[in-house]
Amino acid sequence: MRRASSSLLSNLTQYKISCRVFSRDFIAGISPLPIKENSSPFLPPHIKPCNKIHRLLLLKNKTHQFLNNPSRNLDTLVEKAPHLSSRQRKIKEKSEIEEVFEAAKTTEEILKAFKNMEAAFDENELGLACLKVGLKLDQEGTDPEKSLVFANRALKILDTADKVSLPVAMTLHLLGSASYSLKRFSDSLGYLNRASRMLGKLEEEGCSIHDIRPVLHAVQLELANTKTAMGRREEALVDLRKCLELKEMALDTDCRELGVANRDLAEAYVSVLNFKEALPFCLKALEIHKAQLGNNSVEVAHDRRLLGVIYSGLEEHEKALEQNELSQKVLKNWGLSSDLLRAEIDAANMQIALGKYDEAINTLKGVVQQTEKESETRAIVFISMAKALCNQEKFVDTKRCLEISCGILDKKETVSPGEVAEAYMEVAMMYETMNEFETAISLLKRSLAILEKLPQEQHSEGSVLARIGWLLLLTGKVPQAIPYLESAAERLKESFGAKHFGVGYIYNNLGAAYLELDRPQSAAQMFAVAKDIMDVSLGPHHADSIEACQNLSKSYGAMGSYALAMEFQQQVIDAWENHGPSARDEFREAHRLLEQLKKARDSSSDKVRSELLHFSTFKKHSFLVTGFRHLLHIVGLANGQVMKHISGNLKAFLMDNWSCPLTSHFANMISEMEGVIVCSF
Repeated sequence: MRRASSSLLSNLTQYKISCRVFSRDFIAGISPLPIKENSSPFLPPHIKPCNKIHRLLLLKNKTHQFLNNPSRNLDTLVEKAPHLSSRQRKIKEKSEIEEVFEAAKTTEEILKAFKNMEAAFDENELGLACLKVGLKLDQEGTDPEKSLVFANRALKILDTADKVSLPVAMTLHLLGSASYSLKRFSDSLGYLNRASRMLGKLEEEGCSIHDIRPVLHAVQLELANTKTAMGRREEALVDLRKCLELKEMALDTDCRELGVANRDLAEAYVSVLNFKEALPFCLKALEIHKAQLGNNSVEVAHDRRLLGVIYSGLEEHEKALEQNELSQKVLKNWGLSSDLLRAEIDAANMQIALGKYDEAINTLKGVVQQTEKESETRAIVFISMAKALCNQEKFVDTKRCLEISCGILDKKETVSPGEVAEAYMEVAMMYETMNEFETAISLLKRSLAILEKLPQEQHSEGSVLARIGWLLLLTGKVPQAIPYLESAAERLKESFGAKHFGVGYIYNNLGAAYLELDRPQSAAQMFAVAKDIMDVSLGPHHADSIEACQNLSKSYGAMGSYALAMEFQQQVIDAWENHGPSARDEFREAHRLLEQLKKARDSSSDKVRSELLHFSTFKKHSFLVTGFRHLLHIVGLANGQVMKHISGNLKAFLMDNWSCPLTSHFANMISEMEGVIVCSF
């Protein structure tokens, strides 16, 4: 953000060269002697005089006239200062004051020069000067309130008669930037969107793209910052891609700055767990940095570490470990101990993903010796060690590591709130793995209390709310679960859009909750919303979309609306049929349920309806498990081995607590679940 202000400050200076600041069209040609075009009798009418030449000519003429009276020739030795009227003196003074202001570089010099200008100029002449002061203050970043005051003054002066102009667009960007610094994100978004529209109009009207581009880049970057702060990360990614496109138009293809821009965009995609989109940008960054700086540069090391994280997210753990090792070598050569420790922790997590638990523990034992006793890095090391021990089912040792980690994190909540909240989420997952759901819920609530104060973490807040709601459902606290799930749906809609698959899973869980409370009508409404979202985000033939349709059919069946129930059940049959032989069991089961619905319609049997409702409850729990898996994708804390343990423990839990012929079928379904992400940041 500050870099954007710096570039705009430079751009403003360039703009002032061709467009004078203070309504000075009548001042531009001022010289000690006011001279009009062709005023010299020595020049033909088609030649325009130069001030310097004109003065010499006047002097020559004056001397020539004095030759007739030699006694007066001494007067020609010194040219007398011209007499200036009061108006001309004022104009000259204003010109000098403005030149001092334009030459000022530091904030102190600019503010001092501006104070002198306020005394000499009218308010309506100070528009661009206010903009320059505001941009300088924004660049410093120490007083956003003061920057906002100057920005508002500039806008009031420059924004007249609904005319679009580059200075007005720059002023709107400044207002957006200052509002962002003051955490007034809605105001920031309004100013920046207007600036973006104005720049679009300027381009349509033929304004030079070279003039517009730096301002447009600054506006797009600030839009990305603001939307990220509001939790609207998917939208922010669109603006970041536009930033990169603008850089690509302005810079050479192998420019180092372009490499950094590609890596920044890759990191943004990683933050929303979109590893597939992140990969090409990270590879491009690596290619540019290798060509410009060589294999042993720090930039290449950072690229490789990020590439390792991306490959982990794509479950290509061997490639991830290879990139991580290459990165470590360079970081070690440069003596970057902090980055090296992080890379070693990443490597341990990759070893865990590959099932190399003992190797991971040995790696982490080496890292922990290099950390300070109460450091956040030490807490992260113990979390990763707990992960490895948990996969070995050494739960006593796992809990000991988690307790050490939480003891450190307790003291860091105010120092690094975002990192601590993320760590609590990961610790909570360990306790879920060990079936200690109450402890997990307690840790998630602590995480939630931190995230609620961080608007930029709204997406994480939504995921935590969803996890709490899921655990409350699982432990039978259905009425308590519903408000958490409702809040989760709202947060994730704001962050990822109303049609994101994560939102669909939450609505499925809400439907399951209402079904548990014997409110099939409310359940049907939730399942219908979920089906609509999943059909859009996953496609109607995705397994989870089919299950949403199945749950909707069950809800209508439980309500006695058999015609609708049969219609949706037929959609389920058609969808499973498209899967071919691999979905033979699901296809057969869907046919059986359709026959049951027909019997229920014909007999209105309470027994049949009861069986349908009972099965619907089981389908609800299958959705809880599937939904939880995908919510883990959103928050970015899923771990394949941990999920395997969660699946196994859930299976045992449900087998112990439910009795139905379909229990074994459901248990087998859980057993097929596998985690997909091992990611450490």
